[in-house]
Amino acid sequence: MCGIALSIGPDADPTFFRRMLAVLAPRGEVTEARYESGLLAGTRRLRVVDRDRAVQPWTSTDERWLLCYNGEVFNHRELRTELSRLGHDFRGDSDTEVVLAAFEHWGAEAVHRLRGEYAFAVVERATGRVYLARDPLGVKPLYWAREPGCLHVASEVKALVGYGVPVSEVPPGQHGWADADGHVRLRPYVDLLALGAGLPVIDDPDEAALLVRAALRDSIRVRVDTDLTVGVVLSGGLDSSLVLHEVRELDQDCLAITIGAPGSPDVAYARRLAADLGVPHEVVELRPRDIRLADIREAIRISELTEYGDIINAVVSVPLFRRLRQLGVKVALTGDGSDELFGGYPMYHEVGSEASRRLFLHRIRNLGRTELQRVDRTSMGHGVETRVPFLDPSVVELAMRLPLELKLRDGREKWIVRRAFAGVLPEYVLRRPKNPMSYSSGLHERARLYKPLFARLYRSFGYQLLEPVRRDFDSVLSRCGNDLDQAIADGLARPDYTVLEHARDLVGAAKWNAAPMVRRLVGPRRTRGGDEAPLTG
Repeated sequence: MCGIALSIGPDADPTFFRRMLAVLAPRGEVTEARYESGLLAGTRRLRVVDRDRAVQPWTSTDERWLLCYNGEVFNHRELRTELSRLGHDFRGDSDTEVVLAAFEHWGAEAVHRLRGEYAFAVVERATGRVYLARDPLGVKPLYWAREPGCLHVASEVKALVGYGVPVSEVPPGQHGWADADGHVRLRPYVDLLALGAGLPVIDDPDEAALLVRAALRDSIRVRVDTDLTVGVVLSGGLDSSLVLHEVRELDQDCLAITIGAPGSPDVAYARRLAADLGVPHEVVELRPRDIRLADIREAIRISELTEYGDIINAVVSVPLFRRLRQLGVKVALTGDGSDELFGGYPMYHEVGSEASRRLFLHRIRNLGRTELQRVDRTSMGHGVETRVPFLDPSVVELAMRLPLELKLRDGREKWIVRRAFAGVLPEYVLRRPKNPMSYSSGLHERARLYKPLFARLYRSFGYQLLEPVRRDFDSVLSRCGNDLDQAIADGLARPDYTVLEHARDLVGAAKWNAAPMVRRLVGPRRTRGGDEAPLTG
C-alpha cells in the first residue's frame, strides 16, 4: 500500500509536487520519486510485498511505461505464472511489477483480471498520456485536479487542495485515459448495480450457508498471504469475530485490537472472544471525556469524510490505528461491508424485496466515499494497510444472489452469515445483535457533541473543493420512508442539516454528556471511611 502522486504537463512544478508527496507521508515508510521534464511521479511506499525490490515509480523494461501503484493484487502469483508463459520476464516478486506487466500485455482489459484492492496510474512517458484505474468497490482512493498545462493525480484530497482548483474523484470500478491536454475520460469496467443480476437465485439455506462460508474463507485466505503480523480490528460483533477466527486458523502470527469506553459492549465481547481463541489482544480504552475538539479536528483532517456519521466513526477509528502502528503492525483486516451485503440495517427489512435490492446496491456503490474511505484514511494515515474481505467482488456477487428472506429470518439480521458459521463461532457471538460501531464502543455521544462544528472544520482544510459535508443519507432515507428516489432528490435539494436540526442534536448530546456529572452531584456521598453518608430529609 502506498500514497501516490503525479504532476503531468509542461507546467509541472517540482516544488508543489514535493509538497504533495509530503502530505501523503503518513501512508508509507519511504519516499520514492522520479523527476522528468513534464512528468513528476512518486510514491510514499509502505513496504509489504517484495519489500526491498518493489521500488516505485516502476518502469517497464523498455522505459515506455511508468507505474504509480497503491494497493494489493491478491492473485499476483497466478498472473505472474500466466504472464511468464506468455513470454514476460520478471525482475522481482512484487505485485507492483505484475500490474504493469498485465497492463503491457492486455492493456486496459487488464483490470478484469485483477483480484484486489487497488488504485493506480500508468503514464506513457513519450506522450504524457496517463491511464487511471480504481478497484471495483473503491477500497483504495484516487483523485485528480487539472490546471492549465498540468494534470495532478493523488491518493488523497489533501494532497491536491493546495492548487485551489476543483478536485474530482476516479469513481469505484472505473478506468480511462487522461490525454496530454489534461482531459480525463473515464468509464466503468464493472457495473456495481448489476452485480449478481441474471444469475440464479440461491434460496436453499444449506447451499447458501456453504457458499457464504467458502467465499468468506477464501477471501480472508488471500488477504493473509503475508509474512507480516496480521492485525484484526475486533468489535466482538459477528463480522469481526468471524474474521478473527478465520485469520487465527490461517495465520498464527496475528493479534486483535479493540477500542471502546471502559465497560462498553465492544470491549467486553472482544475480550471474551480473544481469550477463548488464545489470540493476543490489545484494548484501547478511551473514556468519552477524553475526546476533545483537537481529536475531532484531527479525525476530519485525516478522513476527508463528507457525512456526519462517518466522521463520528472516524473519531473512534483514529486512536485504534494509531495504536496498531505503535505496535509495529502494517497489515490489518476488518469486518466492514457485511451489513451492506447481508442485511445488517433495519431499512432493508422495512421495504419490499425489489426496493431492498436497490438499497443494497445504492449503499455498495457509495461505500468508496463513506465506510471504505474512513477505513482507508484512518488506517493509512498511520501507515497501516487495511484489507476488507467482505468486499471481495466474489462475496458481493454471491450476496446479491441471496433473497432477503435468507438475510433476515427469525428476527435475526445477517441470518445466513450466522447460519454459515454456526458451530464455528461461540453462541454468545452468534446471538449478539447488530450495534453501530460508535454506539457499541460507548463513544458516539461524546463525539456528537461537536457535530455542529464538523462542516466548518471540514472547510478549513479546503475539502469542499471535492464536495461539501452533507446530511447522513440514512437519516434522509428514514425521513423519506425508505423511498430511495425521494431520498436522493431530498439530499440534493438540501445537502446539510438546518440550524434547528443542529440545535436539537446538540441539546441531545449535551444531555447525554451532562448525565454522568449530574449523577455524581445528586448521588449518595461517601464518607472518608468509604461508607455512604446517611440520607437526610
